[in-house]
Amino acid sequence: MPSSTSVDTLVIGAGPTGLGAAKRLNQLNTATWLLVDANEEAGGLASTDVTKEGFLFDVGGHVIFSHYAYFDDVIAEALPNEKDWYNHQRVSYVRRKNIWVPFPYQNNISVLPVEDQVQALEGMIDAAEVRVRAKDAPQTFDEWIMRMMGQGIADQFMRPYNYKVWAFPTTTMQCKWLGERVAAPSLKLSLSNTLYKKVAGGWGPNATFKFPAEGGTGGIWKAVAKTLPQEKLQFKRKVVNIDAKAHTASLDDGSKIQYKHLVSTMGVDYLIDNLKDADQSDVKQLKAAKEGLIYSSTHVIGIGIRGKQPERIGDKCWLYFPEDNCPFYRATIFSNYSPNNCPAEGAKLPTLQYADPTQGKPDSTPKDGPYWSLMMEVSESSAKPVNLQTILAETVQGCVNTELCLPGDEIVSLYHRKFTPGYPTPSLGRDAALSAILPTLESKYNILSRGRFGSWKYEVGNQDHSFMLGVEAVDKALYGAPEMTLESPDFVNGRRNAERRLTPSA
Repeated sequence: MPSSTSVDTLVIGAGPTGLGAAKRLNQLNTATWLLVDANEEAGGLASTDVTKEGFLFDVGGHVIFSHYAYFDDVIAEALPNEKDWYNHQRVSYVRRKNIWVPFPYQNNISVLPVEDQVQALEGMIDAAEVRVRAKDAPQTFDEWIMRMMGQGIADQFMRPYNYKVWAFPTTTMQCKWLGERVAAPSLKLSLSNTLYKKVAGGWGPNATFKFPAEGGTGGIWKAVAKTLPQEKLQFKRKVVNIDAKAHTASLDDGSKIQYKHLVSTMGVDYLIDNLKDADQSDVKQLKAAKEGLIYSSTHVIGIGIRGKQPERIGDKCWLYFPEDNCPFYRATIFSNYSPNNCPAEGAKLPTLQYADPTQGKPDSTPKDGPYWSLMMEVSESSAKPVNLQTILAETVQGCVNTELCLPGDEIVSLYHRKFTPGYPTPSLGRDAALSAILPTLESKYNILSRGRFGSWKYEVGNQDHSFMLGVEAVDKALYGAPEMTLESPDFVNGRRNAERRLTPSA
């Protein structure tokens, strides 16, 4: 007979947001709680896959940097030793016209051909004049680009690159999400750097970052999960519906969990579609509102390569690709993050193919390493379809086209996984949709929908943000405290948030 249980707070999902909620509940120790997840282990969209050859690939490009002291405390508790981490200085470039342009592109036009420098500077001058005359704020991402950067940088980089990232045109996106995500250029700095042939770097909150020595990004969240009472973490239990008025979650094994408060990190669109016994007027409103929520899918493609990492790759971290000579918008030199992201040098692996298949069929006899690896991301949407049958080959060819790989490089491992959804799009209708959805779920049914797709705010979708969305949701549910990360992204992104700490001594 299916079981039934009751808790004060139920948490759905063991990604960063769910683990943040669980960590706070365990710290407060004031109420009964339980976390359930459909997967076999913690991590969610911050997990790591391992190929049969022993290469690690994250679910997209993740690095650890933080706006919160509480988040730092939790990570330090889970992985406390210096040997647990590699610390990195970000080395990022944009690949355009066979030139590596230091990131951010808009601050480093000094390395471009003269005609592109002139086009970019003229556009920035025009944009400055537009800003002086403007009487209202830009309404779309495209308007923001034109007003802040001008036609030159818009056409050279911002429009083509962002279409590749989001899989939707910049004209269909809002601009409230930008904050610290996109650097607004300084005309004075750009002009000075161009004349003196200098480059600018170090911009942004992830100018320095760290990465776990073992287990990829997923290893972080497995370690965090181990700091919690294991009997309160229940995996391989999928929630199939929520009875809104009875405050009960039904699971795929036929069991039910009754709760007083629910912190759900499921996609809010999935939650709405599987909400039972809500008022019909609310159901109609919620289903209409969720049509304003748009997402893209992400294809993560990993390549394991035999040989010492080449000098042309150097200490590069992640790289941006606005041009159409490759399908990916970003490539990460994943072997640079930790040597343990690749098999040991003594592992004997057969060569699957050359990077350029026209080089012929390689000898498939297993041979030693060393090895290095690349991880690429390709977006997909109804506006930007992807051919599943050819995307892997197109990505490998794109690596040759952009000189990430040479034609004769020996590929020993290929990885491809599609994630749907991948990115929550900051669409023009997003904020109106969320203002109709989130308050209704909370005020009428005691459901706090939080996380990357639970609250659908990309501007607070990094690992530290996602974790704190869970922490703050618990404080809201139990004490009515404000949720600064959800409600004021610009505020939390512009400061060091140290109001909460994991231990009183901290």
